[in-house]
Amino acid sequence: MLANFDFWLLIFLIGMALVALNLRDLIAAVLVLSAYSFCMALLFAFLGAVDVALVEATLGGGVTGVILIAAILLMKRRSRN
Repeated sequence: MLANFDFWLLIFLIGMALVALNLRDLIAAVLVLSAYSFCMALLFAFLGAVDVALVEATLGGGVTGVILIAAILLMKRRSRN
């Protein structure tokens, strides 16, 4: 049963990665990548690497997402005329 859950979680992770690559909105892409990191942390936890899951959840999902969103919001956007 657990191996079946791992398989479907892996398929879901691949789908999330493809969605993040195809998004045009940068903030939406960062949000999908943060959700990807949280799902990856869930996969690590189910595989028994709880310490790696904790680091992935805090750094990959939390800190990196906040830094990327802050960087996107600080960019100056100019339109070409």
